[in-house]
Amino acid sequence: MSVVKSTLSDGDRKVVGDALQGALVDLVDLSLVAKQVHWNIIGPRFRSVHLQLDDVVDTARSYADTVAERASAIGVSPDGRAETVAKTSGIDTVQDGWIKDAEVVRVMVDALGAVIARMRQRIKETDEPDPVTQDILIGLTADLEKHHWMFQAESA
Repeated sequence: MSVVKSTLSDGDRKVVGDALQGALVDLVDLSLVAKQVHWNIIGPRFRSVHLQLDDVVDTARSYADTVAERASAIGVSPDGRAETVAKTSGIDTVQDGWIKDAEVVRVMVDALGAVIARMRQRIKETDEPDPVTQDILIGLTADLEKHHWMFQAESA
């Protein structure tokens, strides 16, 4: 049941809603992964990587809100609960304890790469049914790719 009526057809709303829900889950998990390694990083590049992680968290949290609100606007109830994120995220889990700076960089390159691949698929899926959502996903993916580039440069 949807209390918000969308101008999208039911089929289009389903496709777009699934894309937005997947994006929300990935963004919530990305922010949690980045914070976890942010709190546990050690090594000579601690400060620069530590600050870079805050940028990823800010991006992920900001876009998570945008994505969730877009879902609501088209009549899809967003689900960012911990259980949902744990079951459906496309990001690998992070080890516990202290993590060397080089490993943190690798974790972030992998996590961002996984999210970007899924976002690019969502961009394709939303092309026809909802260019408005597609535009949000394109902007989000561009920002994630910038973070991905910066972490890759850290590992060079």
